[in-house]
Amino acid sequence: MTTISSTDTTRPGPLAGVSSADLAATILRVSTGVLFLAHVWLKLAIYTPAGTVGFFESLGFPGFLAYLVIAAEFIGGVALIAGVWTRWASLALVPILLGSIYAPHGAAGFYFDSQGGGWEFPAFWAIVLVAQALLGDGAFALKRNRA
Repeated sequence: MTTISSTDTTRPGPLAGVSSADLAATILRVSTGVLFLAHVWLKLAIYTPAGTVGFFESLGFPGFLAYLVIAAEFIGGVALIAGVWTRWASLALVPILLGSIYAPHGAAGFYFDSQGGGWEFPAFWAIVLVAQALLGDGAFALKRNRA
């Protein structure tokens, strides 16, 4: 008979008093939040809000949805960086990425270097968000959930 033993997830990490798992969750949380803010900046400064609305409409979505996506990405990015409602923010952002797989990236094939960008990157980003929701806040969160 084989028994399975769990590994100790409370191993000390490279920072005193912070486990490696908490540090990893923090790095994932903050870097994902920064990427969302970069994506918002792209929509505001490069494409412009009007251009983003036009792009959404060209895909058959109502234009106002662009503003909702921009707001969700901004609020979600800030929440992730700050470590506020990390699990909920992560899960709330998953539908945005699934929507981007549906249109426009899904028709471009799998690889992101395809014409129109494939769905490889948004799918990976959605998986990262699910992993973050499972991991939780990590260290240095403003509203740390210890559950």
